[in-house]
Amino acid sequence: MSNDTRTEPTPADEPRSFLGRWLKITPGDILRLVLICVVAGLILAAFRVDPRRLWVDFFGTMVDAWREFIGISADLVTWGLDYFLLGAVLVIPIWLIVHTVRAMRRRPR
Repeated sequence: MSNDTRTEPTPADEPRSFLGRWLKITPGDILRLVLICVVAGLILAAFRVDPRRLWVDFFGTMVDAWREFIGISADLVTWGLDYFLLGAVLVIPIWLIVHTVRAMRRRPR
């Protein structure tokens, strides 16, 4: 009697060919692919990329999308700078007063 519990490999256990592995598509693969397509579509839509124009004139559309990206980035920097300056008008004078008062309280040893 042997305690050998090996069984003969079944066709399901055998390694599949490249084509067999490539053609094996699960519902999870389909769902993942759909979600990635939706996210990519949302990102491209944010840069006003038209899918029909993208199909016909890929490089021209990418140039326009890049220009849109630069424009959005410049607007974002301008918006951030405006609010930074608006906040600085209030915060910096208060900080200067607090810093001056703290410096006056400290005594050299």
